[in-house]
Amino acid sequence: MSSLKLNGLNKTFPSGETALYNINLEAEDNEFLVVLGADGSGKSTLLRIVAGLEDCTAGSVFIDGKDVTDADPKDRDIAMVFKSSTLYPALNVYDNIAFGLKIRKAPQALIDQRVKSAAAILGLTDSLYRKPKVLSAAVKQRVAVARAMVREPRVFLFDEPLSGLDENLRADLLNVIVNVQARMSGTFLYATKNLAEAMAIGTRIAVLKNGLLQQTDTPANLYDYPVNAYVAFLTGSPTINLLQGATVVKEQEGYFVNCGAIKLPLAKTIVKRFEKIDEYAANGAEIILGIRPEDAEAGKDGAIDAKVAQVESDGGKTYAECSIDGGKPVIVWGQSTLLKGEEVKISVNLNRLYLFDGQTRLTLLNRDGGYKNTGRADADFKPLTYAEEQEISEKSKPKAKNKKK
Repeated sequence: MSSLKLNGLNKTFPSGETALYNINLEAEDNEFLVVLGADGSGKSTLLRIVAGLEDCTAGSVFIDGKDVTDADPKDRDIAMVFKSSTLYPALNVYDNIAFGLKIRKAPQALIDQRVKSAAAILGLTDSLYRKPKVLSAAVKQRVAVARAMVREPRVFLFDEPLSGLDENLRADLLNVIVNVQARMSGTFLYATKNLAEAMAIGTRIAVLKNGLLQQTDTPANLYDYPVNAYVAFLTGSPTINLLQGATVVKEQEGYFVNCGAIKLPLAKTIVKRFEKIDEYAANGAEIILGIRPEDAEAGKDGAIDAKVAQVESDGGKTYAECSIDGGKPVIVWGQSTLLKGEEVKISVNLNRLYLFDGQTRLTLLNRDGGYKNTGRADADFKPLTYAEEQEISEKSKPKAKNKKK
């Protein structure tokens, strides 16, 4: 059994820049926890701290309940696969895979058995006695995975291991990593900025933004129940349409959301989840209306007038980029027969609206029976408001040095 726990992890660089702020994460044995975030979100820094390659400014790292915050990398029983090849050029594939076992003085019979077994699983048998310089980038990454695999560590770390590979090779190596995880015992922590990767392999996903944890939950829960507008934006492809400056109004017929010339009735399912709906309706407080492209369609019928700006097909799906309400761009489902400049109507699945506070950018909708509870405490984590994030960001900006006159 193995587990990983990060408790109040902080990392501030000497320049004053904050890379990680109060990160709390837990991963259990055989869990595939994905850290998802854009460039500069702190993914690699987090993994390097877990590996012991960087020190944290504050907080603790626990592996199997043991505090390893100050332990050397060799004493943490982890294996890490980096985003680019870290193979030893002078060693052949066999010796690269065996390197970690050899420096730990493992018996030669055990080394031989594990190396050949990993090579067979990863399709490297015919490459065992070749040097890295003759290998493709994809094969080099397979060797790196094999080197981690033969160690049989308690924690596997993957720092964007598919970076730089084309789409077909990425899919192939991703399947390899998933198969390794199914065969091995240990905790898997995988960092990526690729949403498709995260959604495909993650038992749970931890979303990072500028070093701040946003939400940790299953892929389905992140998609259906995002805690803020950023998580909603990050967990969709194409990305969610976020219409700012909307308000809620109460009329005799029920509740509506107004956004410029757009007026949509709020379904009973949405009203039931919107705990403070009367307060927002009375105050006219601004909200952000979220509509995922797959929950809206351009055609002959609908509540929103629009003009087609562009039509694109992606993997058999057709999306229409439309202009609404005086020029606001939105992306929705469409038909390949739609023409640029065509006047259309957009119909929206009213049970699938997302509503966020205009200031805090936090969700206004409570979870309902569709939420699949994992029983994990971190699923109830509430992220900082947008203003609080901005305050931390301003404080952590590197201070300019005064020039001597």
